[in-house]
Amino acid sequence: MPAVTAQNPLALPRVIAPAEGDRTRPVLAVVDAPSGFEGEGFPVRRAFAGIKYEYLDPFIMMDQMGEVDYAAGEPKGTPWHPHRGFETVTYIIDGTFIHRDSHGGGGVITNGDTQWMTAGSGLLHIETPPEELVMSGGLFHGLQLWVNLPAKDKMLAPKYQDIRGGTVKLLASQDGGALIRLIAGDLAEHTGPGATHTPITMIHLTVSPGAEVTLPWRSDFNALAYGLAGSGAAGAERRPFGMGQTVVFGNGDGLTVRADAGQDSRSENFEVVVLGGLPIREPMAHYGPFVMNSHAELQQAFDDFQAGRLGVIPSTDVTGLGHRGAGAAEPEETTA
Repeated sequence: MPAVTAQNPLALPRVIAPAEGDRTRPVLAVVDAPSGFEGEGFPVRRAFAGIKYEYLDPFIMMDQMGEVDYAAGEPKGTPWHPHRGFETVTYIIDGTFIHRDSHGGGGVITNGDTQWMTAGSGLLHIETPPEELVMSGGLFHGLQLWVNLPAKDKMLAPKYQDIRGGTVKLLASQDGGALIRLIAGDLAEHTGPGATHTPITMIHLTVSPGAEVTLPWRSDFNALAYGLAGSGAAGAERRPFGMGQTVVFGNGDGLTVRADAGQDSRSENFEVVVLGGLPIREPMAHYGPFVMNSHAELQQAFDDFQAGRLGVIPSTDVTGLGHRGAGAAEPEETTA
């Protein structure tokens, strides 16, 4: 890990640390991600579990999928399931996933690719490993992030962005000790390939042992960091965190991540996802695969799903529906 890298990070454009007068964001909390299972039984860590929505907005949830080394016959995906009202961002670090939807969209993502799906007004969707991976087994590791849409965009027509690993903007920290993969948004006048409805920044950092990186960060964005592999610290106070832990930063103009001098993990470096976004600050009602603004809109989404208005599974596919409670009799509202 990871698949997309640079042979010589020192040759990349450098991201200059914020000026001394700028405020480095303090660490408000470090939260452990509980483990669970998703879809047909693949292991995940729930990165945002237990974090108040006021610190996540516009993000809803994020699952770390794997890291798991499957034996032959073990790779798993999801059954057909609906989505409405938000965007899913699937980032595959190792392995391969196939996405399909009820409108004929989708594609294959592998080894550093990202698929950005705007569910918008709604569709049915399935994610599966390719047959060759099922037969052979192999390493699988990735993330799925849910990004909320503002009320004005919730009923947009569904669409995809396929962001190939080779198109990600590669940058280096000021001293070259960290490789910065800018997947979406802006950082220090550089722009990642992902186009977003809600302003966000998504970065995958690889920090060399003992190195430290301070990134300039929009003061109107929130800021989160999640440990994918290895160990290190966050903030000027060097609050320890590592794999399977989420850092919630406070206000400021920059954020700091440091790697421990010794790394005891599958990766020789500290691997971290850094996220930030402009809060939407609208009521948020979340039920399973639907993210709307009110209970009435949740009920409408459920009714539309039951009536087949979110799409029809292709007749050649006999897999049943069910994902994140989508088959429950009555939606339950989570409001923020």
